[in-house]
This record gives sequence, C-alpha cells and structure tokens, in this order.
Amino acid sequence: MSETEAITSLLERYAMALNNSDTDAVMHLYTADGVFMPQHFPSSVGAAEVRKAYENIFQTIQLTVKFHIEEAQSVSPEWAFARTNSAGTVLGHATKESSAEANQELFVLHKVEGEWKIARYCLSTTNPPRV
Repeated sequence: MSETEAITSLLERYAMALNNSDTDAVMHLYTADGVFMPQHFPSSVGAAEVRKAYENIFQTIQLTVKFHIEEAQSVSPEWAFARTNSAGTVLGHATKESSAEANQELFVLHKVEGEWKIARYCLSTTNPPRV
C-alpha cells in the first residue's frame, strides 16, 4: 500500500468513526499526544482531552459526513499532512433538527509503529455565517 493509500484509509476510517459516533474508534486513529482544534472551541490536547471533546460532540450531535481529500503529502518518513473538505448533515439530539454540515480540514499525521495516526486536526466551517 502506498503512503497516499494509507493516508486515505486513515481518513476513511475517521469519517466512519464520526458517522457512527464511535469515540473508541476515533481515539484509535489519534496519537497519544494528539491535538483536536475545532472552530469556536479551545484546543483539546492529549488523549484524555481529545476523548472528552469527542464524547461531548457525540452526545450533542449526530454527524453524517463524507470527506473529499484535496491533498495528501508525506513530508518525511514519519510525518505527513492531508487537506480535506467534508460535507453532509448534522442532527442535533436535543432539537431533532438537521442542517447542512460543511468544513475544511487540515490533518497533521505522524507514523507510529508503521501506522499513520492523527497528530493534529484543525477544522473550520465553510457554511455561510449564521445570523
């Protein structure tokens, strides 16, 4: 498997974990010192904070998203990045209302024991501003 195929596989598994609201599956894809940086929220640093952030997300919303990989590049044998766009829907558990979900993302990846993992993940919405 090429490095690009391995990175693509990682991102496909990440999308599946999001769509299944599966915190354990998400955590398997992060490095132990991973950082999650969602728009409008402080960064979550390290496994415990990242886990808590995803647990809170999955308790609040249900995502149904698909990622499109715009760019995936190895920059060394142990580091790579991927730039993606995602689109789909988000369902609020409290309101039962669904709305469009669209983001642009940047993943910094680190190879740990021969497997690509998410070391840093930053996202921002590409939806129009809410008034």
